[in-house]
Amino acid sequence: MMKRRSVLTHSASLAALATLPAAALAQSRKDAIVMAMTLEPPGLDPTAGAASAIAEITLYNIYETLTKIQPDGAVVPLLAESWEISPDLRTYTFRLRKGVKFSNGEPFNARTVKFAFDRAGSEKSTNKDKRTFAAITTQVVDDNTVVLLTKEIDPDFLFLMGQATAVIVEPKSAGTNATQPVGTGPFRLENWVKGSSVVLSKWDGYRNAGAIKLKRGTFRFIQDPAAQIAALLAGDVDAFQRVTGRAVDQFRRNAKFQVITSGSRAKTILALNNKKKPLDDVRVRRAINMALDRNAVIKGAADGFGTPIGSYYPPSAPGYVDLTKVNAYNPEQAKALLKEAGVSNLELTITLPPPPYARQGGEVIASMLDKVGIKTKLQNVEWAQWLSGTYGNGNYDMTIISHVEPFDLGNFSRPGYYWNYSNPKFNALYDKYKQTPSAAERTKILGDIQRLVADDAVHAYLYQPQWVTIANKNVKGLWNNMPIFVNDLSVVSWA
Repeated sequence: MMKRRSVLTHSASLAALATLPAAALAQSRKDAIVMAMTLEPPGLDPTAGAASAIAEITLYNIYETLTKIQPDGAVVPLLAESWEISPDLRTYTFRLRKGVKFSNGEPFNARTVKFAFDRAGSEKSTNKDKRTFAAITTQVVDDNTVVLLTKEIDPDFLFLMGQATAVIVEPKSAGTNATQPVGTGPFRLENWVKGSSVVLSKWDGYRNAGAIKLKRGTFRFIQDPAAQIAALLAGDVDAFQRVTGRAVDQFRRNAKFQVITSGSRAKTILALNNKKKPLDDVRVRRAINMALDRNAVIKGAADGFGTPIGSYYPPSAPGYVDLTKVNAYNPEQAKALLKEAGVSNLELTITLPPPPYARQGGEVIASMLDKVGIKTKLQNVEWAQWLSGTYGNGNYDMTIISHVEPFDLGNFSRPGYYWNYSNPKFNALYDKYKQTPSAAERTKILGDIQRLVADDAVHAYLYQPQWVTIANKNVKGLWNNMPIFVNDLSVVSWA
């Protein structure tokens, strides 16, 4: 661990340091960091909302999970020290870490695991993975042993146990976690200035506090790409993960910075409301897909950082099938399909949340759709409006969004999900996938699932994004890949 410099013991130096601003003091001690994010979370409880920004601040910092996901996608122990899996992949026995406390002093044990998972799967749950937890029965063996029995086979179960929806919450504080989060992690909420920043401070009662290098982490919210670049250049921000890619070359030429280009399992899509006419007609949805030049969308929306996709599954994931030739770019065929569907003078609205990829992408896509006879109105909304109106109430025609969860094909079978897609054939395939123990057979079914949602053109599938991180060259421990969205302060330090 870095030792505080001996100069601090001298009164003269102390007097000089007293004249410095707080930010400068923090930097000189190398025990604080300012990170930035594009979006502000609506709350700080990842079990109560779908916004990925919640996990970006809280996962592995405030809250912990049974397992922990690594940058390369590997799963390692966290609150669980070890586990055993039954041959039929339906029973998971977790041996829990001893001596763990929540930041309010309450003990962590098997009963808190049962409470967290029963709550996540309950009828009143607002957890976005509610279906998964509803299929789990949690049994307490003793304080340090818990057994999870799952009705559905999920080859990614241990990965799911490390995601934000699986955080272990303390029963007495669970209801107020959105504003007063309590977890077993190494940091606690110090302050939240709405619209500006969230500050986390190191919790000295953490079981391994000596290993945590930072005493404070500040998250600033900066949506505008130009402002993002300016904040980094001015030194107001030490690290910005998933920053705009516009100035990558500029920062690569600057020796003060490091630039990390990360892979992901995200899917950026032009989501279509399958219930709205004429989007309920597969021919219209296919025409929209064929109107879009995905490489041009990647260049215009993501500054070139992405890989085209033809279905709702990224190339980096196991079992990927290349379906980019299905409903591929073909403006003339798009026009023919619209004519066949009896659609003319079509006018649709594209709802655009704040991220630059959505706002930039909206302009590019609107121009392409116009060339096949589809007029579009671009409607910019704030993140809270998108979550409530678009995601919550399904009040939209089309919207541009990155779904960042690594394996979320189950959304196509969720009743009432904002896409309003319903296909018994998909439901049967997905149920079969969940019930099949053979890895080879699951891979085959996974391919069939990808083909089905591509053929049905449920959405206009755009690209798998690559995320750019720009940081001070001396910041260490930043993730070099993004299998999930997280800013893990527990491994961050200064050189």
